[in-house]
Amino acid sequence: MVERAPSNATEFTVSEISFAVKASIEDQFGYVRVRGELGRVSRPASGHIYLDLKDEKSVLSGIIWRGAASKLAVKPEQGLEVVATGKLTTFPGQSKYQMVIDHMEPAGAGALMALLEERKKKLAAEGLFAQDRKKPLPHLPSVIGVVTSPTGAVIRDILHRVRDRFPVHVIVWPVRVQGESCAEEVAAGVRGFNAIAPGGPIPRPDLIIVARGGGSLEDLWGFNEEAPARAVAESEIPVISAVGHETDVTLIDYVADLRAPTPTGAAEVALPVRSELVATLGDLHLRQYGAIARMMDRRRSDLRSAARALPQPRDILALARQRFDMVSGRLEQGLIGSTQLRRSRLDIAGGRLRPTLVTERLKVQGERLADRSGRLQQGLVSTTRNKRSQLASTAIRLRGELVTGRIALQQERLSDRSARLDRVSLLTVEQKRKQLDGASRLLESLSHKGVLKRGFALVRDRDGNLVRRAGDINPGACLGLSFEDGSISATASLIDSFKPGPVAVPRASAKEQSTKSAEDHSSEGEDTDRAVCSTGENAETDGDACCDNEANGIMGASAISAEDIEAHLRTIAGKRARRRVAKAKDIPVEKVPEPETPDGKIAASSKATDAPVEKAVAKVLSEDASAARLEKATAKLTAAIEQEILSRLNELASAKPKEAKKPARSRKKSKDDDAQGTLF
Repeated sequence: MVERAPSNATEFTVSEISFAVKASIEDQFGYVRVRGELGRVSRPASGHIYLDLKDEKSVLSGIIWRGAASKLAVKPEQGLEVVATGKLTTFPGQSKYQMVIDHMEPAGAGALMALLEERKKKLAAEGLFAQDRKKPLPHLPSVIGVVTSPTGAVIRDILHRVRDRFPVHVIVWPVRVQGESCAEEVAAGVRGFNAIAPGGPIPRPDLIIVARGGGSLEDLWGFNEEAPARAVAESEIPVISAVGHETDVTLIDYVADLRAPTPTGAAEVALPVRSELVATLGDLHLRQYGAIARMMDRRRSDLRSAARALPQPRDILALARQRFDMVSGRLEQGLIGSTQLRRSRLDIAGGRLRPTLVTERLKVQGERLADRSGRLQQGLVSTTRNKRSQLASTAIRLRGELVTGRIALQQERLSDRSARLDRVSLLTVEQKRKQLDGASRLLESLSHKGVLKRGFALVRDRDGNLVRRAGDINPGACLGLSFEDGSISATASLIDSFKPGPVAVPRASAKEQSTKSAEDHSSEGEDTDRAVCSTGENAETDGDACCDNEANGIMGASAISAEDIEAHLRTIAGKRARRRVAKAKDIPVEKVPEPETPDGKIAASSKATDAPVEKAVAKVLSEDASAARLEKATAKLTAAIEQEILSRLNELASAKPKEAKKPARSRKKSKDDDAQGTLF
């Protein structure tokens, strides 16, 4: 291995480099003015503004702290061309440089006008400027809401004009009329007046005035934002826009229900003059009094003219009085005739109602009732006789001996099947236990812990990865060595390379090895075909020769050929795959042995126990589930161990092709190679 020459270059930490670059940039540039187009603009909850200044070639990150953001005259928006003033610095947390902006202004009035025209087109396309959306102003509002600054001259002008023309209740919603937060506060003021409930402690305004004094385009830019324009468009209360002088036009002027040239003009438009109203009211009162007097005189003359044409009241009642006298004279004769007619009709009806008719009808109905009662009695007797015969025949079929006999037969079947189920479950559990014991013995024989007991060690690098080759270790590298009783840390040598000496491998007689191999194979229920250190001749004469070779993994390279072990393991795997656990339905009841206790006595059947059949069935089902999971885990463990052994044997055969009879087949590297690859 080629050793690297030591370097005398100075080492710096990441923080040292980052802060050195930060100091260099801040000292060299200081405050700068940068002109560019705003790209990404982000406003988190902290109040700071993060943005990008860009041109056709580059992008510069910028940040505006919360204190400076509240003083900006123009609200940063994506696509706006601005001139930013601040200082350059770096952010070591992300290894990038940025600009801390203290002041921002638009690149020119042309850019602001272009942005304003774009917004006008957008809102006009949405229909916010349509005349049919305009609401009429109230003639005489009782409450006026004013959205403006409470400390400016605008509110004083409005209050003075209101007091001169028509004193009403004025509510002021204080807002900032300049700066970045101007637009949001104006929109909140308009929506706040609309949110006041009628009849509450605070009177709801009948009219809203949004007012501000004159200023430059940048000063009035807060009223050109979309937020106040949309709030005015959504207002249910009529809104008058009075922003700036007569020549100043903002975006809310197009959306408001009426635009006033000045804030004073808005007050004049909202309220009439009180003296003029009083004079007009007096004139209207006099006109109304004269009109009513003239109407009364005209109606009085009309009534007199109509009275002359009408007849006298006595002439109208004379005809009716004569008709009444004639009818009253005929009334007495009519009453006498009607009484005589009613008496004659009553006499005729009395002659028809004789007692003999009633008695005859009662006699006929009595005979019918007697006949039907006799027929009913006969029907009840015959129906009762039929039901009694049916009940007797049913009672003969429902004998108690039949029910008790069937119950006894079912109890015998249940007892027999519970006994068979107990014997089958005990036999199945015993088979699963034997399989688990064989798998555990095989796992102990192939575990890497046995290799560590024989003097081997696991080598890992600083990251805990296994080291397989000496060429992967650099001089001075930190290593971890795992032994049987613990782990230690070591450092690779920087001068001399390590040359391993001969390893003393304890010899075992061929007899012991063959005995151990036979025990391992007998635990799996299979026959062994070869001894571990024998090639088909006398194992005792060749045992020492085959065990004197240098150790290589678990077994020596010349102990046995790779092809023989691979063929033997494949035979084992094939036999194991053909094995299956006998189910309860495949075992005859006569051939199932009785379960024995540890004392050698046959356990009593379920007939002799007092435990219910349900408890025995539940116990057997739980044991079958545990045996199934145990068999599945054992099969997976056995497959992993066989795969690892085949892999190591193939590597051994490829390393020494002269001793192998035929080339071993290659296989893909499995995930288990990293876990135990260094041990073998």
